[in-house]
Amino acid sequence: MLYQLRSDDRQGQERFLPLSRSRLGRAAEAVAVDYLVSRGFEVVDCNLRVGALEIDILARQGPLIVVVEVRTRGATSFTRALSSVDSVKRGRLVRAAEQVWRERFAGDKTAERLRFDVVAVLFDDKTTRVEHVVGAFTA
Repeated sequence: MLYQLRSDDRQGQERFLPLSRSRLGRAAEAVAVDYLVSRGFEVVDCNLRVGALEIDILARQGPLIVVVEVRTRGATSFTRALSSVDSVKRGRLVRAAEQVWRERFAGDKTAERLRFDVVAVLFDDKTTRVEHVVGAFTA
């Protein structure tokens, strides 16, 4: 689990507290962006709102447009991060990606196809691990 140093006003001591779920998610997305860039992806957008839907990372690698769902779990989590992308979440990602394709890439002759990846960022006490599932699902 990731921790943030905070001051405890009542006792004047510093202590480490677990990051909130939203801060943990942002930390995981930052790790995923660094990972993708280090592997030659261009990050087009992050936290892209598409109506009520959201795409965590929209990336590009040459003619390939990649919709990346970022998942995170701690070392003691019962469910693996990758298995947490259920059919409902996949459906939402597909709908969001179809709209983004129509609005941004349909007229772009250099964009040839769309792929869905999942990047799982696993935090434990001492390390951060990244698992990248290429073509995790299809539309």
